[in-house]
Amino acid sequence: MRKKLCPQCKIHRFNVKNEKGETVVVIVNENYEIIPVHPEESLDGFDLTTLYCLGCSWQGSPKKLV
Repeated sequence: MRKKLCPQCKIHRFNVKNEKGETVVVIVNENYEIIPVHPEESLDGFDLTTLYCLGCSWQGSPKKLV
């Protein structure tokens, strides 16, 4: 599986957040599917339209990944 990368620092791990401010670490595959790093974690209730890079200050849409 090829992973999409941050357009700024080129790492492949991101956070998504919910309304409570809780986060889940995710990756994004070549089909722009957002997948939790730990399979037992659920993405229910999390905003999947904005990713937060774990390596730099970038945040944005999954479609902007390279």
